[in-house]
Amino acid sequence: MKLKAIFFDMDGVLFNSMPYHAEAWHQVMKKYGMNLSREEAYMHEGRTGAGTINIVSMRDRGHEATPAEIEEIYAEKSRLFNLNPPALPMPGAWELLQQVKDAGLMRVIVTGSGQLSLLDRLNHHFPSMFTRERMVTAFDVKYGKPNPEPYLMALLKAGVSADEAIVIENAPLGVRAAKAAGLYTIAVNTGPLPENALLDEGADRLYPSMMALAEGWREWSEERRMKNEE
Repeated sequence: MKLKAIFFDMDGVLFNSMPYHAEAWHQVMKKYGMNLSREEAYMHEGRTGAGTINIVSMRDRGHEATPAEIEEIYAEKSRLFNLNPPALPMPGAWELLQQVKDAGLMRVIVTGSGQLSLLDRLNHHFPSMFTRERMVTAFDVKYGKPNPEPYLMALLKAGVSADEAIVIENAPLGVRAAKAAGLYTIAVNTGPLPENALLDEGADRLYPSMMALAEGWREWSEERRMKNEE
């Protein structure tokens, strides 16, 4: 069917914020006597904070964290993250969004973030690209990635079927969630992970950066059109 919508993850796709998240996770786990490397933090991207804390706690301490520990650890992680300056847009994101808009395609944000100022931030860096009605955030779902619920909610908000939309993701768990929702998924490897970390989760196409995707967008679109006409 005709492509109607593009679902964009935010951290690591539109904004170069993952290095801040990875460093904050590494430092907070070290502070509480656990170990989470900066590289491994990318593997947990998209997971809830509680989920990440419990996985590391089970591995390093042999038991899950208490609710009070989770609240304390995640609050400290957030504090460390917020010490950084605002993350800049990912190179290539604006160029890609312009092409998507010019093609008349709907743009939908799918993020685990719960920032109340999220739309203001998006409008500042990407004016006229997104609306609140076409955003899926932490407030819209019960389960985060890798559960498919965020992308199923995106389909509902966009009013399209799974074969009328594609996903752009940088996180292995995000790719897994998108594929579980039945969506064609383009992965962009904007972090330190090996390519197989994304391909093994089922990514249909892989680009080494958002700029590479922006530069290859017309070629990919033409390939898709020709394949659909076969």
